[in-house]
Amino acid sequence: MKKLFLMTCLVSLSLMAPAQGKPEGKLFIIGGGDRSDALMQEMLNTASLKANDYIIVLPMASEVPDVGFGTLSTQLKKLDNRAIRNFNFNKHDVNDKNWIDSLAGAKLIYILGGDQNRFMKSVLNTPVYTAIHKAYQNGATIAGTSAGAAVMSKYMITGKQLLDTVYKETFNKLWDKNIEFAEGMGLLQNTIIDQHFLKRNRYNRLISALAAHPNMVCIGIDESTAIVVHGNKATIAGESQVVRLANPKSLTKTGKGLLKFKQADFGIFTAGDVIDIKP
Repeated sequence: MKKLFLMTCLVSLSLMAPAQGKPEGKLFIIGGGDRSDALMQEMLNTASLKANDYIIVLPMASEVPDVGFGTLSTQLKKLDNRAIRNFNFNKHDVNDKNWIDSLAGAKLIYILGGDQNRFMKSVLNTPVYTAIHKAYQNGATIAGTSAGAAVMSKYMITGKQLLDTVYKETFNKLWDKNIEFAEGMGLLQNTIIDQHFLKRNRYNRLISALAAHPNMVCIGIDESTAIVVHGNKATIAGESQVVRLANPKSLTKTGKGLLKFKQADFGIFTAGDVIDIKP
């Protein structure tokens, strides 16, 4: 009886774990703000949708999920009149096999903006998480904007400062151990994403992320702009810019906890540029 119980637990854990190996899919990560038709067309082109393929929207980050879905679907219908499904797992059983199988079989999955913590609370340690990874492994494009961009990383920026009780859209000091992370989707294991980057002047936040994880690549994506990730390369798309930070040298801190390092890789990129990331 104990052996049977143990085997059942192991099988359950294996079903919940994301598939291993190099993903066949792509990530289309948008920094938030307005989404031009041209940018959305590039997303559809990236997904290479065939006649019977469909799109699933995950709205769980949004406070107004139906409105967000309606706006996105209206825009996409102008560009490609195919099935677009709204899977709100905040209101639906995360164990529904029909929905989970449909999610795993989608060729384009789009995560709406809002609050990244709300989204991960809905999907972490559920079959939804596993289905997204399965779709990505099997060639689907996983897209997201704003909060939907932040969740792509394993180390997801929550937006909270640990050493300052007052929330600010940008950090006003470069302190050690000030930035809070939570577990994200982990579609990017070694790259940290920040969004609304130039619009909200989030340099201090991204530098804090780099200091916390100096072996990772940190990417700041501005509004109306995206990175298209395939393997260890990302192509810039959209209207504004993307900032890349990596490899801080002689990273240390003062006795008062102020961060310091001599130099780091720093680059600003625009549409068409290809940059190195760490998947």
